[in-house]
Amino acid sequence: MISLDGHSLDLDDIAAVARRGERVRLIAAAARRVEANRRALERSISEGAVAYGITTGFGELANVAIPEADVRKLQLNLLRSHAVGQGEPLRTDEVRASILLRANTLALGRSGVRKVLVARLLDLLNRRVHPVIPSRGSLGASGDLAPLAHLGLVLVGEGRAEFRGRTFAGREALRRAGVAPLVLESKEGLAIVNGTSVMAGVGALAVHDGLRLLKDAQVAASIAFEALRGSPKPYDDRLVVLKPQPGVRDVAANMRRLLRRSEIIPSHRGPHKVQDPYTLRCIPQVLGACRAALDTAAAVVRIEMNSATDNPLILPDGMSVSGGNFHGQAVAMALDHVALAMAVLAGFTERRIARLVDTRLSELPPFLTEKSGLNSGMMILQYVAAGYASDNKVLAHPASADSIPTSANQEDFVPMGMSAASKAREAIENAAHVVAMEYLAAAQGLEFLQPLRPGVGPRAAYVRIRGSIPRLVDDRSLAEDVDRILGWMKDGALVAAAEAASGGLA
Repeated sequence: MISLDGHSLDLDDIAAVARRGERVRLIAAAARRVEANRRALERSISEGAVAYGITTGFGELANVAIPEADVRKLQLNLLRSHAVGQGEPLRTDEVRASILLRANTLALGRSGVRKVLVARLLDLLNRRVHPVIPSRGSLGASGDLAPLAHLGLVLVGEGRAEFRGRTFAGREALRRAGVAPLVLESKEGLAIVNGTSVMAGVGALAVHDGLRLLKDAQVAASIAFEALRGSPKPYDDRLVVLKPQPGVRDVAANMRRLLRRSEIIPSHRGPHKVQDPYTLRCIPQVLGACRAALDTAAAVVRIEMNSATDNPLILPDGMSVSGGNFHGQAVAMALDHVALAMAVLAGFTERRIARLVDTRLSELPPFLTEKSGLNSGMMILQYVAAGYASDNKVLAHPASADSIPTSANQEDFVPMGMSAASKAREAIENAAHVVAMEYLAAAQGLEFLQPLRPGVGPRAAYVRIRGSIPRLVDDRSLAEDVDRILGWMKDGALVAAAEAASGGLA
């Protein structure tokens, strides 16, 4: 059970709720804070205060006064008019992450909503009612307006939602789940749509996956390192510490840990090879930089998902203050950096695959097959990896460098945060395919060095791979082999095997 208080969610909490269906509850202190903030807002409105989106229209229409009799209609109209999203729906885990983060920001008690609105959001999670949210339409300011409007429509019994594997009209999905539609009061429609919960939710899951992928990338690289008979001297802590860039020392320590008790490394010591190529020698520097980018993005996303991203925000005395907390520039830039890191990781990994299949560079059989000519071996594996690596170079272009003014130039600089989140997610998935292919090719490379055994980490991962994927002797389709490895990566099986043998990776 995850306890929601508005300010202490972490990436693992997001994954637990989004992917494993962990239940969520609102803690009593947060509930009291939300109720007190609502009472303060109601007092302020009763005293005649003018508040954006509460007693006025929205965006360029902020100067249009709304009569008290139309306050509820105003909030419902906001959801209906903003629900213009397009494209493929968000995945179920991304929808759940978005709901959780919207509930969390409202639980801070600075949005002026009633407790029942937060409770209804948690009902969607706990009863597994998943609004159909189109993936395209958000500019990242004023938050994720279009996606969150589709979420909000389900709360009031409109829109569409998935429940138990089937898609229904929103009201029917709520009925089947035993949830009553909500009648919105002042400010509540605006509080639903105005914030960064979708880009932050998609981004949080992407960063979570990226950090896990980075461990697989190190384990796969350690297998390739052994197959290519690299030297571990560049990983010496006495050397690495002389340039203490973030992430580098951790990766170097991980490589030393994984390569312990290698029988291959002592077999090729000598003066014949002074320096390894960069894709072996600079693993700490390159993967360390990728690690630093992911760590930075994780820090930014943690702040965002535990912040008040609504507008206007309601101070404890009931005063409504308009600001820019809905603007997703920080998230967009951080997630663009993640996409760049994944372009680097995929390209770096692909170069080792290329080296493994090139007999002139690897001193292994051509394309990792003893019957080359008759067999093509793993030739095309590198082609596919190169395709993914190239795609990631395109995805590395920053979405946050662009802006298109909206709302009659009232919203005249937007961050494209949802685009950055989607790119980061796709780049991580592409990079995962390349790492899976390195696992497969590197394991095949080890076959030609037997009976020598690699270090404890690569050895454990190799044994796990060979438990289901046989050595390549005669040509076969490798697609299922790659898919099987991707499944193990998703479950953390290969990293777990390596860590059980070598110790936890930093």
